[in-house]
Amino acid sequence: MGRRPNVERADPDVRVHVFLDEKRGALYLDTSGEALFKRGWRMQTVEAPLRENLAAGLVMLSGWKFEEPLLDPMCGGATILVEAAAMARGRAPGMKRAFGFEKLDTFNASLWKQLREEASSPAQKAPRLQLFGSDSDATALTAARRNLGAAGVERWVTLEASDVLSRKAPASSGVMIANPPYGERIGESEKLARFYPKLGDALKRNFAGWNCYFFTADRRMEKLIRLSTSRRTVLYNGPIECRLYEFKVVAGSNRP
Repeated sequence: MGRRPNVERADPDVRVHVFLDEKRGALYLDTSGEALFKRGWRMQTVEAPLRENLAAGLVMLSGWKFEEPLLDPMCGGATILVEAAAMARGRAPGMKRAFGFEKLDTFNASLWKQLREEASSPAQKAPRLQLFGSDSDATALTAARRNLGAAGVERWVTLEASDVLSRKAPASSGVMIANPPYGERIGESEKLARFYPKLGDALKRNFAGWNCYFFTADRRMEKLIRLSTSRRTVLYNGPIECRLYEFKVVAGSNRP
């Protein structure tokens, strides 16, 4: 056109991705816009937040049934709790966000409105939810409350300020899912090595009868927590290879 393009590079209406090599080029029309793991509800982030789709995957891998109590005792910004609540209420992922195809000339707005209305009406009545979250960091709890409110699920989640080593179980049995720190900063590795045995003792003392799942990149946890691992699943948090460890907690010793 004889002049430099005026496309907004940071937030264009329509993204076209072009890949060139020595002999050919490929053009892709981006119909998603923002990455699909972004559901559109996250208002405030904490340090190293889980991606929403990964959090949803952890909930599904735990085998949590909607009528069971679910606890995240290190909830941070409440990503796991938001995804669990939305899943139980039958809410389609991404209901709170926009997509790239909405900016295309071929977009059918009335059909899309109909589809969204259908997706927002669960086919079956959701059970009474028992979702609990806690954190020892007041800033994290503030972020959790904002995110739960933005996602529209705050009424089903009970939050409290508490340390994972001292908090009590909210029910006699249930599912715990947590994403503890990985110890990547200087000095944190030694701190975590001292923390894991205390965590194992706290689980045996306060959470007998619970199935507990911990998602971490720290391979030492399985040994240092001094509990029998019933299952381990390899997952990736971005480029970081992690494990989801399952511990079926019983009172006393697990050994025969």
